[in-house]
Amino acid sequence: MKALRPLANGIVVAVSLFAAGLAPVWADSARLDTLFAQLQSANDADAATITQDIWLEWSKSGSPSMDFLLKRGQDALASGDPLAAIDHLSALIDHAPDFAEAYNIRATAYFQIGQLGLSLADVAKTLALNPRHFGALSGLGMIFEELNEPDKALEVYRAALKLNPHLKDVQDAVKRLDAQLGGQEL
Repeated sequence: MKALRPLANGIVVAVSLFAAGLAPVWADSARLDTLFAQLQSANDADAATITQDIWLEWSKSGSPSMDFLLKRGQDALASGDPLAAIDHLSALIDHAPDFAEAYNIRATAYFQIGQLGLSLADVAKTLALNPRHFGALSGLGMIFEELNEPDKALEVYRAALKLNPHLKDVQDAVKRLDAQLGGQEL
């Protein structure tokens, strides 16, 4: 676990810089920019649709064969076979190393089999490629909780909520961790 702490600390720094508006700027599609802007003021029903639209945009690789590998990885994960998901997603990453969603889903598969270091590495790559990935931030919070780092978990959960204030599980985690930490500010 201690070997994971330097990587975890580096991720927190990157997330903190992003939250402060100091992260590098990548050209985002106009559609994603619009969806993220709408998400901030949406009601819960509209937010669900907007969030789904964001996930759909993130899932587009630009290649039918890469989309097929992504789908196979997602299906394997959904059917409870994280090892097969890792195989499909690793093949996808070999062919499309700049496709953030492949890393994000593989991070989930690694988390499910208890490979927290590999999961952290894939979350870091996801966030490097897509700093607005609230799903990766949520996953990072879960990893920090597993590492018994509730203060860091709370920090990244709050960063996720800045991007998508409608994440119910993340809202619940913030309330739980805030109570656990005695309501202290970080």
